[in-house]
Amino acid sequence: QVQLEESGGGLVQAGGSLRLSCEASGRTISWSAMGWFRQAPGKDREFVAAISWNGARTRYADSVKGRFTISRDNPKNTVYLQMDSLKPEDPAVYYCGVGNSGVPSSAFGSWGQGTQVTVSS
Repeated sequence: QVQLEESGGGLVQAGGSLRLSCEASGRTISWSAMGWFRQAPGKDREFVAAISWNGARTRYADSVKGRFTISRDNPKNTVYLQMDSLKPEDPAVYYCGVGNSGVPSSAFGSWGQGTQVTVSS
C-alpha cells in the first residue's frame, strides 16, 4: 500500500511560482505513472498533469500547458509540480495520485491529503 504526502503549497501573488512535492512511502513508485490533480471549492477534482514511469512522457491540461512542469526523482520516490505564472484561476487543493500503469494516460488513485495553493491578485 502506497502513501502519498503532498507539500509546498502556500500563498503567492498572481504571476508568481510555487513548487509542489509529492513523496511516496510504503512501496516504490518507480514503475508507476504519477499525476497531479486539483480541486477548487464547489468543483470536481480535475486533471492537471501526469508523467510516465521514467519521465520520458508527460501530459498536461490545456489550462496549465506552458506554465506548469511535472517531473520526478525515482530514487527519492518523489514527484514534483513546478507552477509558474500562477493565475487567479489556479487556487485549489492539489493532490498527487499513483497511476495503474506506467503511462500518463493511466487512471490514478491512492490520493494524498493534498496541499492548498492560494493566489492573490
